[in-house]
Amino acid sequence: MTVAPLTSVQATLLLVERNAITYRGAWKLFLTGFLEPVFYLFSIGIGVGALIESFTYHGQEVPYAEFVAPGMLAASAFNGALLDSCFNFFFKFKHQRLYDSVLATPMVTDDVARGEVIWGQLRGGSYSAAFLLVMLVMGYLSSWWALLALPAALLIGFAFSAAAMAWTTWFTSWQDFEKVTLVQVPLFLFSATFFPVTAYDGVLRWVVECTPLYRGVVLCRELCTGNVGVESAISVVYLLAMGGIGLAIVGRRLDRLLLT
Repeated sequence: MTVAPLTSVQATLLLVERNAITYRGAWKLFLTGFLEPVFYLFSIGIGVGALIESFTYHGQEVPYAEFVAPGMLAASAFNGALLDSCFNFFFKFKHQRLYDSVLATPMVTDDVARGEVIWGQLRGGSYSAAFLLVMLVMGYLSSWWALLALPAALLIGFAFSAAAMAWTTWFTSWQDFEKVTLVQVPLFLFSATFFPVTAYDGVLRWVVECTPLYRGVVLCRELCTGNVGVESAISVVYLLAMGGIGLAIVGRRLDRLLLT
């Protein structure tokens, strides 16, 4: 009997489903990923915000917590995607040898790349969806544009999932993950997450505006406050390009590492 070949969509979704089944009983992992940005919002957004009498963003006064919350939304997608596409991908690739078994099926390396990137995107997006509900309950969504905040978070998850996975294909040991922390922490702290980019001057401001998490933070902030403009479109194009390039690199690297 001949088995019909899988389409690329079917193969990709099967790998996503495999990950979903694996994590079905690990809901606590998702809970901790959701709570981290909530704790930052309460400690910095509300705690420090109580010390700030007025805060101006795009010419209008907003509560400081309302300014910080979209940054945390972007950061939750960033952290979730990075966690899965670096640590978990490396374990499955180097130690579990999962993809050797996967490639013994009708799946190909491009299916693996797409499936794992989508899963990382969904993991980051799940953190963001839960955090977005917190923002809604607390009244930190002041525009109908905020309806696009979740798609924006998924876009951020896609960009960082693909880029992080591509980077991880060059890792050879767990010690290499020190580099991840070296990149993750500065991006989180200095991408205008807690203060406007106008705090930087000259070349430093230009460098910050070129970083990927800044593009995600400013996109979420513009959507949540209704200040959508040309910069929003620039952020979307930037993140799409970053994700597309990362995904292409993952496919080529898996070809080289698994098929040769």
